[in-house]
Amino acid sequence: MKLSIVIPAYNEAESLSETLSVIFSELMKERIDHEILVINDNSKDDTIAVLEKLCETIPTLRFITNLAPNGFGYAVRKGLENFSGDCVALMMADLSDSPHDLIKYYRAMVEGEFDCVFGSRFIKGGETHDYPMVKKIINRMANLIIRVSFRIKYNDTTNAFKLYKKETIEGIKPFLSPHFNLTIELPLKAIIRGYSYKILPNSWQNRKHGQSKLKIREMGSRYLFILLYCLIEKFFTRGDFRKKW
Repeated sequence: MKLSIVIPAYNEAESLSETLSVIFSELMKERIDHEILVINDNSKDDTIAVLEKLCETIPTLRFITNLAPNGFGYAVRKGLENFSGDCVALMMADLSDSPHDLIKYYRAMVEGEFDCVFGSRFIKGGETHDYPMVKKIINRMANLIIRVSFRIKYNDTTNAFKLYKKETIEGIKPFLSPHFNLTIELPLKAIIRGYSYKILPNSWQNRKHGQSKLKIREMGSRYLFILLYCLIEKFFTRGDFRKKW
């Protein structure tokens, strides 16, 4: 099973070299057939120059520039339309997600034949390092609302770091979210539509370079919109979009 890793990048020139080199090294050690697909979200720094240089030493790396419209969701959606693997993982360009966890996700999907593998930083074995306290409080409140609303046990839906089979991605289209709210649209649609999933603990560490692109004040209404959209699908579509077994 070929693994694709989609990595959105906006002004990540300082982070990409370490992130991509570490991911490539770990996947090669495990002899996992893969591609690394970076979506340059119309960066204004030296991101493209860095990627061009890295392509000389990382043969499984390719990149696409998303000219417009821009935003985290648009960049990820560009990647989900262009990956070549049998399954696809979403990871961050700042190495906040662990390549070791990626390998655990992949092995779990292959061995258990799950449609999705979701990570949780807030179950036994999960870890966070240097997580800003305000963001952590908001995160836990948002996930509690999602759990209660959808009557699910999964407690880290907002965690972007997940793995999906190609068939799952096709089955949860079309995508609506242009920004970080895509991180909850993907798993909630997968759960609502009946795709199987496994939850594994994962670690998260704060970025070493640059600033987070997530703007909390701007995202509240966008998350709420997707939450309500998915609730409408769950309770009113009578399973019209569920996975066809």
